[in-house]
Amino acid sequence: MAFGGLDKQSNGQPMADINMTPLIDVMLVLLVIFIITAPLFTHAIRLDLPKVASQPVRETPQTITLSIDDAGKLFWNDTPVSFDQMRARFAEAGKAAQKPELHVRASGATRYDVIAQVMGAAQGAGLERIGFVTQPVRPPAKSQAQAPAQ
Repeated sequence: MAFGGLDKQSNGQPMADINMTPLIDVMLVLLVIFIITAPLFTHAIRLDLPKVASQPVRETPQTITLSIDDAGKLFWNDTPVSFDQMRARFAEAGKAAQKPELHVRASGATRYDVIAQVMGAAQGAGLERIGFVTQPVRPPAKSQAQAPAQ
């Protein structure tokens, strides 16, 4: 007997209980897989953007996002580029009939001379619409002490 016990009496009824152990094992394995792979899906360049109150900019199809990190490394639409490659891409974009907008995402700790060189290269290539991407300023949350009395 495959599921029999040591007693000689047999019930003859099928076992009606579901064995939960394999189900729990599979769910734990899936949980571990998702915990390991979830950080891989958030591919983004970590920047400490300055906080400024402004209106959100509407994205257009002809938009170039140039990110500059603390060390001065350049990222063209999240792809690392050198300064010479950036100049060549600016020249290519400046020759287009419809010139794209340039959105500069510079970290707050980026040296000013790097930003000035990027802006000069963009203007030299004929790109006229240059904007800086910042984080919106959040209003402070009202605490119980600041709430008006009713």
